[in-house]
Amino acid sequence: MYSPDFDYFRARSIHDAQQMLASHPGAKLLAGGHSLIPLMKLRLAAPSAVIDIGRIPELRGISTADGIIRIGALTTHAELAGSADLQHGAAALAEAAAQVGDPAVRNRGTIGGNVAHADPASDLPIVLVALGGQLVVVGPRGERTINAADFFTGIMTTAIGEDEILAAVQVPAAKSGQGSAYAKFSHPASRYAVIGSAALITVNGGACSAVSAAIGGLVTHARRLKSVEAKLTGQQISDTSVAAAVAEVSTDLSDVMGDIYASAEYRREVAPVYVKRALQEAAARAARS
Repeated sequence: MYSPDFDYFRARSIHDAQQMLASHPGAKLLAGGHSLIPLMKLRLAAPSAVIDIGRIPELRGISTADGIIRIGALTTHAELAGSADLQHGAAALAEAAAQVGDPAVRNRGTIGGNVAHADPASDLPIVLVALGGQLVVVGPRGERTINAADFFTGIMTTAIGEDEILAAVQVPAAKSGQGSAYAKFSHPASRYAVIGSAALITVNGGACSAVSAAIGGLVTHARRLKSVEAKLTGQQISDTSVAAAVAEVSTDLSDVMGDIYASAEYRREVAPVYVKRALQEAAARAARS
């Protein structure tokens, strides 16, 4: 199926893109195209104009400074997966990026397009919520930073304004005694997450001094598992303590979604398995760091 007719513009800078957005209300931004183009072909999105931001150099690259890893919005999934900064400082993000789609998608799709699209079954939002990531957006009123936990608000909806552009993603670099991991039940065809879980654990003397766990794929948007976190915090890391924490998963899942691939009941029953895997691997990495 073909998309409805639309006007196409190519932006050369963030300022250029902002001016185009202001001149064309309802326009959509095009980064890698792996989120927007399929929606347009299915006629689930019909913007009157598309603004291509894919060649803006200031939106690319990964850098680390003052304990923060900053990732330009146009950085591809393949670049995330291969980044030494992420492999050492935010392992769960590199791990999740390596599981996105297939090589063609990973070499074209971008982190900015992925998180702005906010598909409930997308991997990266889950990890960003668990890692305490932040989204840097720019608009007519200047730049602002939004916590990942507040950025994702529903099915394909976010806190970004219609006149704003996602410029970068920031995550804290892991410190000694911290480890993160991502565990995913992939749909065999699309590679989207039927269930995805990410965890960040801080270990001190064999005990969990802090934990952040998130889940996605089976709920409307990525979210923290606060009951799981509360149960594990302060406990010695062991199979028993992790199992006790995972038993709290259902407490945090009041609105599980089902579809033709997996019912809500099935997802609810299987979710603890992937939360457990993420917690165990994050704890193991923390112990080795």
